Amino acid sequence: YRPMLWKAAAVAAGMVVFFFRGWPVAQTAIVAGALLLITRRVKPEKVYHDIDWPLLAMFAGLFIVVRGFETTALERDLLNFAEGTPLDRPVFLSFFAAAVSNLVSNVPAVLLFKPVVVKLADPVRSWLTLAMSTTLAGNLTLVGSVANLIVVERARPEVEIRFLDHFRAGAPTTVLSIAAGAAWLEWWR
Repeated sequence: YRPMLWKAAAVAAGMVVFFFRGWPVAQTAIVAGALLLITRRVKPEKVYHDIDWPLLAMFAGLFIVVRGFETTALERDLLNFAEGTPLDRPVFLSFFAAAVSNLVSNVPAVLLFKPVVVKLADPVRSWLTLAMSTTLAGNLTLVGSVANLIVVERARPEVEIRFLDHFRAGAPTTVLSIAAGAAWLEWWR
């Protein structure tokens, strides 16, 4: 596997270089992924066998829920609620986004906040705040991030990580890191 590791590292490094040169992120990532796919040496059957299908179905289900939210009056209600709150301030947006992230997971939470963030006074700072807070919020609870669910599944044969065990470790680190990030973004602009 060492040659595949070096190939992936070289492609990732090239991708980062193109990011910093201002190339479009989505297209650069697609080209990097395609490059890895067309030079692969692993049989597709092995890849399909190793896919965690229930986790993939759960993740797809989260996006279905988000789309359902977008097509109902709930999105309008969220926008109305946002107008009456100080979400322009990183501390408020951070902790509100963290709460939502732990209800629907961090990636769908970003999609839910899209109509709110574009209407805030400083969309650049608001997007940065949303990126920071939803990423760090994933550490609060097991369901805050799909990565947590993967870790728990992989660890299960050797150790059981319960919801409360994770919360005891995740709560203080999440609150402190989001508070530091929100303070930085408050000061930064």
